[in-house]
Amino acid sequence: MHDSPNITSLLIEWKDGNQSALAELVPLVYDELHRQAARYLRKEDPGHTLQATALINEAYLRLIDQTQVDWQGRNHFFAVASTTMRRILVDHARSRRREKRGGGAVHVPIEDVLNVIPDKAGVDLIAVDDALRRLETHDQRQAKVVELRYFCGLSIVDTAAVLELSTSTVRAEWTLAKAWLKAQLA
Repeated sequence: MHDSPNITSLLIEWKDGNQSALAELVPLVYDELHRQAARYLRKEDPGHTLQATALINEAYLRLIDQTQVDWQGRNHFFAVASTTMRRILVDHARSRRREKRGGGAVHVPIEDVLNVIPDKAGVDLIAVDDALRRLETHDQRQAKVVELRYFCGLSIVDTAAVLELSTSTVRAEWTLAKAWLKAQLA
């Protein structure tokens, strides 16, 4: 994911109140947002009721209210978008669980959740989110690495760029975070 000067300048213009910049920005970021949403939803149960387009539309509605964010570029935008999508997905999972009167969520090992074993269905997104919130209180940087890698689908290199860290630091934080989350979800 390479930073685009056009996206960065449009984000700055939008933050400064230029609504036409938002209209130009949306087509430039939509495809990447759709890829992120589809990548995550592929991990969900086949009968998942939320589709990638609906997730993008909901994320878009929440993101256009983010006029107070000091956008620092394309990577920063997608990091905020990943957090927004995570919240939408968790809210959706909580709603579905309530509808089922207590749920019956399937518990899956963290390796499955974090793509060590790809395309495993039945992830208990609420348990992952709860564990990630606990990790956030323990180590915010590790939690952000997990969020960017898992929910946003960023590579090690892109995660390092967003967090302004070295790739070796991101690799180490990713490894530690997975181990911590595995213990929490066990």
